[in-house]
Amino acid sequence: MQFIDEATITVAGGRGGDGIVAWRREKYVPKGGPAGGDGGRGGDVVLEASPELSTLIEFRFKKHFGAEAGKAGSTSNKSGRSAEDLLIPVPVGTLVYRLEDDGSEFLLADLSQTGERIRVAKGGRGGLGNQHFATSARQAPRFAEKGEPADGCSLRLELKLLADCGVVGLPNAGKSTLLSVASAARPKIADYPFTTLEPQLGVVRLGPDESFVMVDVPGLIDGAHAGSGLGDRFLRHIERTRVLVHLLDGALSVPEILAAKATIENELRLWNPALLERPIVPVLSKLDLPDARERLAELREQIPGLRGISAATGEGVRDLLYEALRTIAATPLPEIAEPDAPRFVLTPHEAFGIERDGDGAFVVTGDRIERLAAMTDFDSDEGLGRFEAILAKMGVDKRLRELGARDGDTVRIAGHEFDYS
Repeated sequence: MQFIDEATITVAGGRGGDGIVAWRREKYVPKGGPAGGDGGRGGDVVLEASPELSTLIEFRFKKHFGAEAGKAGSTSNKSGRSAEDLLIPVPVGTLVYRLEDDGSEFLLADLSQTGERIRVAKGGRGGLGNQHFATSARQAPRFAEKGEPADGCSLRLELKLLADCGVVGLPNAGKSTLLSVASAARPKIADYPFTTLEPQLGVVRLGPDESFVMVDVPGLIDGAHAGSGLGDRFLRHIERTRVLVHLLDGALSVPEILAAKATIENELRLWNPALLERPIVPVLSKLDLPDARERLAELREQIPGLRGISAATGEGVRDLLYEALRTIAATPLPEIAEPDAPRFVLTPHEAFGIERDGDGAFVVTGDRIERLAAMTDFDSDEGLGRFEAILAKMGVDKRLRELGARDGDTVRIAGHEFDYS
């Protein structure tokens, strides 16, 4: 299965069902009152962290998701059926960013726990039936609300693998071989650089109640933090690990090994300085090769805590895994990303805006007003009258007069044109 760790999708909630105009039709009730039912609520779009997924490949071909609309109301004051929410599973460890029209983005959630959910698009509420608009002065309202439009947006999903232990090192240092020996994972292994082209996860089991998750990060090279060798895409997957195993290639000379160590540490620092503050277990691999043991003895004087292993023979591997387990238990979880604060908060005086376009028309904008327009039946004189009354209460009419609107001027609201009077 191909590993995909980033995807862009669009989501839209379901529109609310329309309210209807209806009348009581009962025996012995010659002039029944209004009895139009309300529309049902549209479905929400919800993302849920699922342990059954390990990549975002599900979103490679399907990128548009929409919840069902609510059903229209019925006679006898019966409400329409509300739609089911659309539940979209994503891998545990998925960051959810909302994309804005200006190209910016902000973090909505970090789905780092199994079963964690976030609503990313809200369904519209159902429109009210004409039963709700009866008053002592208007006993037979001949209008109802349409369903409310639903929310919709574009999202960028970014997966950061959740693992307890990350294995880092230059290409061909033996990381995949170590993972294959330590766990049931079966990564591709070959004697050439960049055999591993995507992060590999494996569960290391040392006893009935002793286990941890290890991730093998593809070989990092100089400039990885800036994208060389796709390093920037790989480095993100070790940001959540508690401990790092830095694997050094025992087949290299001592100067080459020290240079490799400096390269990896520099790339970690440039990507995220906090990574070097985590416990790092330095390990020399390939002890079964000639001269590797001599290099290990020499390097221990320069690299404190250096261990030696041979994944081919199993020497030192179990001791290394127990050391990693002890370190994991003593190390707190990395901080989880906090959602960004809302960028725009409408205050009461910012509930709507009015501008003049090139034709001299007054264009009224605002979320509440645009939703109200979408829910109004403009074919009904009574519905239009209610719409105008609400605008007057909000201060739109007063503001238009202050801006110099005169009788006959064009006013545009959500695609509808009106003559000002």
